[in-house]
Amino acid sequence: MRYLIMTGAAVLMTACRPALENKDMEQKIDELYQRMSQEERIAQLRSCYMDGLFDEQGRLDTVKCKELIPNGIGHFSQYASQKPMDPNVLRDHVAAVQEWLMKHTPSGIPALFHEEVLSGINTRGATIYPQQIGQACSFNPELAEVKTRQTSTTMRRMGGVLSLSPMVDVCRTPSFNRLEESYGEDGYLSAVMGVAFVRGLQQGDLRKGVGACSKHYLGYGGGGDADEKELMEDILLPHEAMIRLADSKCIMPGYHAMRIENGELRIENSDLSQGEKNSGKGLVNCVANGWILNDILRGYLGFDGMVVSDYTAIDQLPLNGEWREESGKKTVAPEVVKAAMAINGGCDVDFPFGANFKYLQAAIDNGLVAQETLERAVKNVLRYKFRAGLMDEKPYLYGKEKIVLDTPEERQTAYEIATQSIVLLQNDSNLLPLTPTTPPQGEASTERGSGLKILLTGPNANTMWAMCGDYSFPAMTYFWKMNEQDLDHPHVITLLEGMRDRLPEGDTLMYSRGCDWTEEIETKFSKGGDERAWEYALLHRKVDAGEPADSTEALAMADSADVIIAAVGENVMLCGENRDRQGLRLPGKQEEYVERLLATGKPVVLVVFGGRAQVISGLAERCAAVIQAWYPGEEGGHAVADILFGNVSPSAKLAVSYPSEEIYEPICYSYQAKQDSLIQWPFGYGLSYTTFGYKHLALDDEAKTTDECIELSFEVKNTGKVSATEIAQIYVSPAENSPVAAHLSPLKLQGFARVPLEPRQSKRVRVKLYLEQFGFYSSEGGERRWNIVPGEYVVKIGASSEDIRMEQHLTLTGEAVSKPLRDHYFSDISVER
Repeated sequence: MRYLIMTGAAVLMTACRPALENKDMEQKIDELYQRMSQEERIAQLRSCYMDGLFDEQGRLDTVKCKELIPNGIGHFSQYASQKPMDPNVLRDHVAAVQEWLMKHTPSGIPALFHEEVLSGINTRGATIYPQQIGQACSFNPELAEVKTRQTSTTMRRMGGVLSLSPMVDVCRTPSFNRLEESYGEDGYLSAVMGVAFVRGLQQGDLRKGVGACSKHYLGYGGGGDADEKELMEDILLPHEAMIRLADSKCIMPGYHAMRIENGELRIENSDLSQGEKNSGKGLVNCVANGWILNDILRGYLGFDGMVVSDYTAIDQLPLNGEWREESGKKTVAPEVVKAAMAINGGCDVDFPFGANFKYLQAAIDNGLVAQETLERAVKNVLRYKFRAGLMDEKPYLYGKEKIVLDTPEERQTAYEIATQSIVLLQNDSNLLPLTPTTPPQGEASTERGSGLKILLTGPNANTMWAMCGDYSFPAMTYFWKMNEQDLDHPHVITLLEGMRDRLPEGDTLMYSRGCDWTEEIETKFSKGGDERAWEYALLHRKVDAGEPADSTEALAMADSADVIIAAVGENVMLCGENRDRQGLRLPGKQEEYVERLLATGKPVVLVVFGGRAQVISGLAERCAAVIQAWYPGEEGGHAVADILFGNVSPSAKLAVSYPSEEIYEPICYSYQAKQDSLIQWPFGYGLSYTTFGYKHLALDDEAKTTDECIELSFEVKNTGKVSATEIAQIYVSPAENSPVAAHLSPLKLQGFARVPLEPRQSKRVRVKLYLEQFGFYSSEGGERRWNIVPGEYVVKIGASSEDIRMEQHLTLTGEAVSKPLRDHYFSDISVER
């Protein structure tokens, strides 16, 4: 068939048997597959929504079950977020469905229930942790693992077996509307945080944990326009590390398209379905792209898990010309062709409905799909179910204990992550923490006076939408269900509530909203991402704050205030999947409003909420302090308040380069040796209420290319008067004029350490850098290799990518070393206790 010859579409036309941990399991999979009817096999590659199987009284409707899933079903889509219900009732619904599947379908195969867990379980009442971009700024993988372990334990009790998280796209385009879901622009940081996410979620055993799904493979969100070298070294790294280090067994390709042209990778990063854009350009959507799914993922990385489509991604595959069978000239339905393109390209499962894969038998009958290809896909799903324990004699399908959501322990974790996610970008004259008098330059106040008059104002001062990012239950319910009522479950602490709770005795807090997010609807309507959102009504609306915005009232209060806290930024309709707006400066008339606050002559602290860096150059310089709070979750109000009042010293560092101008193309600190002039604050930057000194770098100046690692150490000292944590960063560069510069980025993060310090305390940081961390990717002659070559390198220790405190040259001697894949990805780091 001429129209199925595409980017490796026919590479895996036989059912491969990977090197697996359990040969007995493989035999059982073979036997089960042989017993299954063709209808049962195809059903395993499809999904549906559980709520459609229950009547209005919440009872399982067995007539509907026989009608809709007579041959079983592979998956249930977003099972916990469709209807608000008590988690114990939800668990009982799952139990009823699983029991019916096991007792009333031919092979009795349980289903995989999946849900989004990016910032906690996407269900009513579950803990809302800070959005992922904020957590990346914490540089704390240990706390990230605690978060997902809490999520996993609860979700498994609720019957959830698989998640559709995390998103580990290396997002290098500042304007990307889904940047909030990512860990930022750096491949190493994204990989470390992604591995921690998987380890916590899966708990080392898919039989008791919840399976992770890395997305959106590959090059989504500004990792595009990369050549193959950047793609394989940086953009692939989080997926690769999650697969090889954390045993992630599920992956989701992105909506975007990519191709190979003249030996170079080309990626179309728009969310658009690519129907018109791909025509005649040789682009192949990732969900059907055999080069990335069959060649790189399964062939190069050895992935032996399950590939699932993003929602409606298969239906968005573009068709060009007339699709006819060569021999009989019989018209083939578009859905049949799309199903063939996806499964031949390497996709195993069609989410959320199986709208195209239900036509797989027609694709086989028309000669578009080989039976062996279907076998590969079905066995990948069955293999996942065996690994998750669903096929055990006594499977753990759900818990029997009472399920309690948002426990004190979970809320405390949300608070700790939030305090470590909020970045202090500017603090002129050390205005913060808030005190009645400004402390001397270079010092931070440790004792507060009383009587400070504070005005809190701005559109994000008293709203849950300053705290909840996309894929949280309130955001998903508001956007997809268009439900604006009764969303505060669990209770989300607004900044106003947080400041009132933390207000020091004798201080006065005044509040007036002052301005709205926007006066007009700014959300752009476009056909991007999930096609279910391509409805004008969904996108053509603005958030109602539920209270007036009276600038006259707020400015009158400002006259009597000692300091003004202006809470500005985006909300659920101005940023997120399928949502975007014109420009990256503050939405609506927010900037104009801040100008009026500045005109009062009172010091203004700008607190910016949202899912990406918003351009505030020209404004920030005239503010007394600037805080980037992102979407800090249900305890965000307390976390920001504690930083404002000095109960916590900020420790977060930027996981992105913060632009000074609106940028709509990829940027990254690693692209150049010196900071880009378009960047206001660099990657790795963030202020504290104290100062830190670095000294005593110890590192041998020579090593062999065949060595496993090099060891180094250095000291960090808290030179101020406030207890705080410093995030020390380790970078690797090629030496100036060294031949290795032709192979390496000018600067690349290769380690970091959170160093908690009391005033005047010093601690030694010990680092083991593996030689692979000095290496690079090549594909000469079509053979993919990871290479370590002799030459001159520089190891740098810094407080940010621009603030390098110490460095030392290192010479690698010996012959070049080449291997198919890295054995080590991350440095080993310890900090003195």
